Amino acid sequence: MLSYDTLSDQDRNKINARIKQFHNPPLISVLMPVYNPPLNMLEEAISSVQAQLYPNWELCIADDASTNSKVRKVLKRYADKDARIKVIFRKKNGHISAASNSAVELVTGDYLALLDNDDLLPEQALFWIADAIVTNPDAGLLYSDEDKIDAAGQRYDPYFKPDWNPDLFLSHNMICHLGVYRTELVRKLGGFREGYEGAQDYDLALRCTAQLTAQQIVHIPRVLYHWRSHPGSTAQAGSEKNYALTAGERALNDHFKRIKVSAKAKLLNFGMYKAHYSIPIDAPMVSLVIPTRNGLDLLKQCVDSILTKTTYKNYEILIVDNNSDCPKALAYFVSIVKNKRIRVLRDNRPFNYSALNNAAIKQAKGKYVALINNDIEVISPEWLREMLSLAIQPGVGAVGARLLYPNDTLQHGGVVTGLGGVAGHSHKHLHKSAPGYFYRSQLIQTYSAVTAACLVIKKSIFHEVCGLDEENLAIAFNDVDFCLRVREAGYRNVWTPYAELYHHESATRGFEDTPEKQARFSKEVLYMKKRWGDALMNDPAYSPNLTLDREDFSYAWPPRTNPL
Repeated sequence: MLSYDTLSDQDRNKINARIKQFHNPPLISVLMPVYNPPLNMLEEAISSVQAQLYPNWELCIADDASTNSKVRKVLKRYADKDARIKVIFRKKNGHISAASNSAVELVTGDYLALLDNDDLLPEQALFWIADAIVTNPDAGLLYSDEDKIDAAGQRYDPYFKPDWNPDLFLSHNMICHLGVYRTELVRKLGGFREGYEGAQDYDLALRCTAQLTAQQIVHIPRVLYHWRSHPGSTAQAGSEKNYALTAGERALNDHFKRIKVSAKAKLLNFGMYKAHYSIPIDAPMVSLVIPTRNGLDLLKQCVDSILTKTTYKNYEILIVDNNSDCPKALAYFVSIVKNKRIRVLRDNRPFNYSALNNAAIKQAKGKYVALINNDIEVISPEWLREMLSLAIQPGVGAVGARLLYPNDTLQHGGVVTGLGGVAGHSHKHLHKSAPGYFYRSQLIQTYSAVTAACLVIKKSIFHEVCGLDEENLAIAFNDVDFCLRVREAGYRNVWTPYAELYHHESATRGFEDTPEKQARFSKEVLYMKKRWGDALMNDPAYSPNLTLDREDFSYAWPPRTNPL
């Protein structure tokens, strides 16, 4: 971590010069509720605020009737020596929400930042916050990356977060530290709600984000908060404060009621959450489109697994026969259409994955369509219900599934653009039981793209963005390009780990192993880079502090953050 953000004197000089150039620099009020903290940690927390390179701050402390008399003495000493430090001493202990609200009463700044009484801010923290506010004057909420620090002062476990990711945020409090809120908004919403102690900041963030546009929620991809790890802290183990986890579940369910979304949040066994979205009584039809050429064994396995395992009932299957000439496959097509939910569409054009799907979807009866590879095999019976429940949510475009290789390692956990030059699969080859980077292989979240090997989307959105690009991307990257156009149209693409299927990847089409295939692939790579430019290398669902060379969320060196 020291390699990423240790400041030199030259860096400090640059920061000081930038601060002098700020027009109307914001006053940032640092909120600190206090109750019987270890005195050395309390003093270090206060000192970390005093050491800020950005000078335009105030520290608003509310002591929640600490029983240790030395706490009052320490706070009075700091307040007496530094006019920027304000302290209110509560007469009665009210827990963290009440104490935080008392601290809000002291606030005079336009923005307030949340700091626990035993954590630390690096010296550049408030500078980067102020810089982001000056750059984004309409910001209502800002958040940074964070790490942990142990009793020996060693930093570890940095969380390099994505930009605003609404679906990941409903899976856990990704805003957390350092969270900075527009004071006016916090006061308008009534501050922190009592009864949500331990998750009071999650509850506040849920209520604030519901009032803001995505552009008003600003991520600063730098570690601006050191979360203390010591016995009794949530940094050391989430189970230390189980009441906080159940409070978070209640806060999420309150959020769904407020925004009138029919969903229920459930606490997972690793301390994060899953949102279960309801399906309407008049469940819409989904058309499953499966292109194939021969490949009888794979296709039959795919179709049989759908028919025997899928619990969602309102679907049809469109098998797109692209020049099959195997007698057994042709006989299978004749027999399978006896099932009234299955149609076989003959398409004799040369193989063009985009064109085959586009043509078939024009004949689809469903309000929603699912693109399915013929080498897919259903694992979880709820797969289609899970994907559809997300696809019907307002603002959602494409929904992708968790696809496993037959050896139970991850093939598809969402697409990250920029990996390998164009795009790659998140957490590829990770074992299905592994949590991944901050449990991201186990959580519903927004991604820039998902694979068309198993993708569900509303048919009208598919047509709105003109489907797959059959002219420029006949084989490769058509799904990535499609999802980026869906995002460009204002929708978000979502990946869920709760729709789980096997993917016998490239079992039918094969690999780029001939000069002709390699030339075509190179042409498609060039098209993607020309069409999407720098956007490929700046995936908002990924961090510039994470590598583009591998698919394992390892650290980038150097990071792709903007220099001072």
